Amino acid sequence: MAESTSLSRRMFGLTVRNNAHADMRRLRREAGDASLHGNKFWKSSCLTMDFLKRHPLESGARVLDLGCGWGLGGIFCAKEFDAQVTSLDADPSVFPFAEYHAELNGVQIKTWRCRYEKVTEAALRDFDAVIGTDICFWDKLEAPLYNLTRRALRAGVERVLLVDPGRSPFRRLAARAQEKLDAQYHEWQTQRPLKATGCIMLAGK
Repeated sequence: MAESTSLSRRMFGLTVRNNAHADMRRLRREAGDASLHGNKFWKSSCLTMDFLKRHPLESGARVLDLGCGWGLGGIFCAKEFDAQVTSLDADPSVFPFAEYHAELNGVQIKTWRCRYEKVTEAALRDFDAVIGTDICFWDKLEAPLYNLTRRALRAGVERVLLVDPGRSPFRRLAARAQEKLDAQYHEWQTQRPLKATGCIMLAGK
C-alpha cells in the first residue's frame, strides 16, 4: 500500500510528493504562501482514503472536495472510482498543488474558488458526494460546515463525508450533525501507509 522515498510516497494507489521535492519547492515559490493551511500534506487524508476504500463511491460519481488543499481525497476518488471531481478552496494558491498531483496521478480535476457559506443548494444539486478532510480547524468554521452539510442533504447529495484528526470544532460539528441530520460519527484510524487517528462524520450513505 505504501512505498516511500525521501521525496515521494505511494499511498492508496497515489503518488504524493514530499514538501522537500523540487516541484513542491517550485510551486511554493510561484504560488506564494497559502493563507488557510492548504500548503502541505495532512495525515488525515489517509483516513479519508481508507474509509472510501472500505465504503466505495459509485463509479463516475460527481464529487465536491471541500477545502481541497493538495486535493488528494478528490484525486483518489477520480483514480479509484473514475469520479468527476471538483476541488473547492477559498485560497486559490492551493490549486497548483492539487492540479500538479492530479496530473502526476493521471486524472483530471476542476477547481472552484469559493467559501463554504457561498456554496448554494442549487450548486450542490450537481454533486453525488461531498468530501472534506481536515477543514474544521477553527471554531468559526463549525457553523458554515454544518449548514453546508444540511444544504447538501436537502439538495439530494447522497453522501457527505468529513474527516478530521479530532479537533474540538469538528467534534461539535459531528455531534450536532449526528443529533439533527441523522449523521454517523465514528473514530477512525490507519496503521499503513501512515499511522493516523481521527474522526469521521458521515451524513447520507
